[in-house]
Amino acid sequence: MECTVRWMGSDAGMSFVAETGSGHMLAMDGAPEAGGRNLAPRPMEMLLAGTGGCSAFDVVLILKKGRHQVTGCDVSLKAERADSDPKVFTRIHLHYRVKGRQLKAEAVARAIELSKDKYCSASIMLGETAAISYDFEIIEEVS
Repeated sequence: MECTVRWMGSDAGMSFVAETGSGHMLAMDGAPEAGGRNLAPRPMEMLLAGTGGCSAFDVVLILKKGRHQVTGCDVSLKAERADSDPKVFTRIHLHYRVKGRQLKAEAVARAIELSKDKYCSASIMLGETAAISYDFEIIEEVS
C-alpha cells in the first residue's frame, strides 16, 4: 500500500492533499488555532472515519456471507484522545445500526466481534492504545 501526502504551501495554511495508491485524492486541513483553515477533515478524523469504514465493511460482508438479509449499516464513533503529545486515541466507542430483515442479535454481535478481533486492521491497530467498545441496534426493515 502506498500514499503520497503533499502540503499545499504556505498560502494554504496547513492544508494537505493525499493521493492514495489506488489513485484517489483526499484533502486534510488543520484547525484555525493550529494554522489551518478548517477546509477539510483533520488527519485524526480521517483515521477515525477509516476505522468506522473498515469495521462496517467487515460487518456487512460477514452478514452477507452468512446469507443474512442485511440492507443497511452505519456506525457512529466517539473517541477520546490523550491530553498530552502524542495525543493518541485512548477510548473509542462504536455504535452500529444494522438494518435488515429478521436479523438475529447473535449474528450481528458475532459479525462485530469478528471484525473487532480478527478482520478490521484499523481497529485492531488502534486497540493497542485505545480501549475499544461497541454496542449495536437492529432496525427491522419493513417490506
